[in-house]
Amino acid sequence: MPPRSPRRTGVVLLCALALLVPSCARQIEGQGQTNDGVRPNVAPSNLQIVGSTDEDIDTLSRNALADLEAYWEDTFPEVYGADFQPLSGGYFSVNPDDFDPSDYPDDIGCFDSAEDVEDNAFYCFPQPSGGDNIVYDRTLLEALAADYGRFIPALVMAHEFGHAIQGREAPASTLSIVFETQADCFAGAWTGWVADDNAEHFFIRASELDDILRGYLLLRDAPGSGPMADDAHGSYFDRVSAFQEGYDDGAQACKDNFTDQRIFTQQEFNDQTDFDNEGNAPYDQALTISEDTLNAFWSTEFGEVFEGEWQAPSLQPFEGARPECAGARQRRDVTFCEPENRIDFDNQTLMPTVHSEVGDFAVTTLLSINYAQAARDQLGLDFRGEDALRSTICLTGWYVSQFFFANITRDGQPVATISPGDVDESIQVLLEYGESPSVLPDVGLSGFQLVDLFRQGFVRGPAACEVGV
Repeated sequence: MPPRSPRRTGVVLLCALALLVPSCARQIEGQGQTNDGVRPNVAPSNLQIVGSTDEDIDTLSRNALADLEAYWEDTFPEVYGADFQPLSGGYFSVNPDDFDPSDYPDDIGCFDSAEDVEDNAFYCFPQPSGGDNIVYDRTLLEALAADYGRFIPALVMAHEFGHAIQGREAPASTLSIVFETQADCFAGAWTGWVADDNAEHFFIRASELDDILRGYLLLRDAPGSGPMADDAHGSYFDRVSAFQEGYDDGAQACKDNFTDQRIFTQQEFNDQTDFDNEGNAPYDQALTISEDTLNAFWSTEFGEVFEGEWQAPSLQPFEGARPECAGARQRRDVTFCEPENRIDFDNQTLMPTVHSEVGDFAVTTLLSINYAQAARDQLGLDFRGEDALRSTICLTGWYVSQFFFANITRDGQPVATISPGDVDESIQVLLEYGESPSVLPDVGLSGFQLVDLFRQGFVRGPAACEVGV
């Protein structure tokens, strides 16, 4: 466990996921949903939770913990080669506003007062007076369930249970960011198990996964904060990546891939200007940087990887009606015109809006997808359809990784440098704009799938992108 936290670890800023919970003092419009995630007509678990009530939220928590115990009873021996030992200190439900000490004859987990639990959930490492345990504020989970669906409290429990796994087999690290993202990975592994129809009390549909990823945006560390901080949890990309890795590859990947050598995109700001601008360049400068880095990247990779010569497409802004391509009106607001090797983009509404609402690198990301279409075309590959879109999103992840590592150079010097939060903006724009047919081809890919493809390209490079490498 991290030496900073000898007693407990919790979902820091968990209230942010609620978005509208009063104590968070922050409101995000238009993202609430009422997805259920609970199996109908299934008898509730009789798992014991100290201080629990007959209210629905405690039943929900009881069922989530029962399904988590079932998952780890099967999975822990497969991954760690030993039987899973249940939490010997049990589970605790607390309402800080209506607390009756007689409901807790011994203690409240590792806490001295109910107020310490307010607006959070915690895993408590083994205590001198008892074993390890999980403690949660049921009023917070109740608000989450009411506004954002009953699977969200279960996901909170899955993250805390991830810390319980670390209480038995800690990762090879003392860094907070490793512990927290590994717990995200374990939560993703359990969610994948639920999605495969294995859980007794819960199920989740693919369409609900996008909202889970959106929730992580407000659980990320603030852009510009350091990855080595004692309370670091990771950037948006770091946390989403960890969750998806667990979802895709299971708990074994969570065990194996979370060490001090793991790549994290959480970065500190290097100068005051970057801090003041929150890492965002002005719109016109963002367009220039995008064009310069994309052409430098593809020129290098065509020479080194594909043994060809890059023919840079022209970048053509438009306002008002979409331009024509080969005599037909373009169907999207940012799109590649193959006969003229041209990329058209809406310079009046789409791109300025993306820049102001998400950030400069969101603009770069959308342009990169179309540059990747041009690259596939020049490689003699189809740039239309689902397989092509999968490839271009993956190639965009590759480009962003090279940008992140300052590998896009000209005359031995980086063409530009990435700012803290930029990689997060790639995730945001894929989730918020990626399913719009005016932005990307409508081939039925969810935001979750788009982000996963981007992640594969970022982590694995062109070998993941179906371009013959």
